[in-house]
Amino acid sequence: MKGPAPRGVPPYWARAKRQLAERDPVMKSLIRRHPGVALVGRGEAFSTLARSIVGQQISVKAADRIWVRFIEAVGEVTPPGVLKAGERNLAGAGLSRRKVEYLLDLARHVESRKLRPAAWAAMDDDAVIAELTRVRGIGRWTAEMFLIFTLLRPDVLPVDDLGLLRAAGIHYLEGRVPAKAELLELARPWQPWRTVATWYLWRSLDPVPVEY
Repeated sequence: MKGPAPRGVPPYWARAKRQLAERDPVMKSLIRRHPGVALVGRGEAFSTLARSIVGQQISVKAADRIWVRFIEAVGEVTPPGVLKAGERNLAGAGLSRRKVEYLLDLARHVESRKLRPAAWAAMDDDAVIAELTRVRGIGRWTAEMFLIFTLLRPDVLPVDDLGLLRAAGIHYLEGRVPAKAELLELARPWQPWRTVATWYLWRSLDPVPVEY
């Protein structure tokens, strides 16, 4: 998808639902089961990536608490704000040493233009992932969540996502969790709407949408 990601529900959502339902009876059932809800894009790029780092490997409740303290430490969630706060103040917000290093690395990448958020709308998915994963603390899964929830890309299939693998096993393989290659093959009919199919499979496990 080229061009800037829109706020709110992606413009392709209705067409994607219709085509998935026509091709795949499982998708048809899942879509009917969850009317009136859709992926909603929110968040500015830098703050979204910073929050993903803050929330790594801790509970949602703990991440929310530390995020509030992080905002107090930096004042404004921008690269200059993070760099000005420095290691001591970031650690004082309850962040581990490693997460402090990751956040400072993210801020330096944006400040030095090694990361170019303004260019991402015109870049394909793999190029954005390659750029993001140069930052310490941002792996492929985090980059894929960014593509889905911030850039609203329509055809992302996060094959390392445990929820997606579990849901695909439940609905397509009688409970057997697929291998990654098997999931890729299973997802062929969903193209070019694998983001949307993923989102509905997530909803089958948790009806309350999660935003990253």
